[in-house]
Amino acid sequence: MLVNCAAYQDGKKLGDIKAEEISQYVSRPECFVWVALKDPGPGELAAMQKEFDLHELAVEDARHGHQRPKIDEYGDSVFAVLHNIQFGEELQVGEVDLFVGKNYVLSVRNQAEPGFREVRARCEREPENLKYGSGFVFYALIDAVVDRYFPVLDAIEDEFEKFEEQIFTGSSLRANIEGLYYVRQKLTTLQHAVVPLLEAVGKLYGGRVPQVCAGLQEYYRDVYDHLVRISQTINSQRDTVTTAIQVNVAMITFGETEVTKRLAAWGALIAVPTFIASLYGMNFKHMPELDWVLGYPAAVGAMALINIVLFFRFRKAGWL
Repeated sequence: MLVNCAAYQDGKKLGDIKAEEISQYVSRPECFVWVALKDPGPGELAAMQKEFDLHELAVEDARHGHQRPKIDEYGDSVFAVLHNIQFGEELQVGEVDLFVGKNYVLSVRNQAEPGFREVRARCEREPENLKYGSGFVFYALIDAVVDRYFPVLDAIEDEFEKFEEQIFTGSSLRANIEGLYYVRQKLTTLQHAVVPLLEAVGKLYGGRVPQVCAGLQEYYRDVYDHLVRISQTINSQRDTVTTAIQVNVAMITFGETEVTKRLAAWGALIAVPTFIASLYGMNFKHMPELDWVLGYPAAVGAMALINIVLFFRFRKAGWL
């Protein structure tokens, strides 16, 4: 579906145009066309490929989707794949494909929300930057996608803190482990979107840069710095979540050990009188102490005394 199609020249918007008029503006010097598509069909991509002479391999990647984040050069043009992520019970991952040449920018969103209306408005408010042409629009689109990672990361951190608070409150530790696992899974999903893009953006400001990015290295370096911050935060949070899972497992083991100690203590308290009673319960004719007048109270007293001693010893040791 065609979302927007507009022509720009010298940092100013000439106006919205129809898809059939693209070739008229692309051929003008110092003019570029910015087209936005959402969940396009094969026919729409084929039409854009013809209008902008897009490389067939880039179009094939955009058509099939599910690509790893990357930025590829095809002659004087650039093709980028970005992951747009929204926070929820499960992270919703959409794909944004960007085709950028000297006189065109084509953004293709596949199952990706929200759009880039605010990016277009921002660029149109900054004609001094829009004079750089398609290269600045390329930066603005990447920057918008990267900036959307920050609130997702904050939401994941808030979710983790809820589980962290429950570790020592006696709540279900096993449920905590399951929740922490899903938090770690979300961090991994975000990491898969950030790390490949970090490497790709690094090539846009250092050394030989693509022609469409020339003169904008400081802008791309700013995006790279944001990606570095996000990547470092993800790694830190992953380590923290792993530690929290280990603490939960340790708490479960500790609880089971406490139960085992209590059972062992009560078992010992029961075993002593059982032993004495079973000893004197044997049916042998010639047994010592059977004819004692104080034999019964002595046996019962011995049971009570030994159990009292054991009870306080176990209690002092923390087993009871």
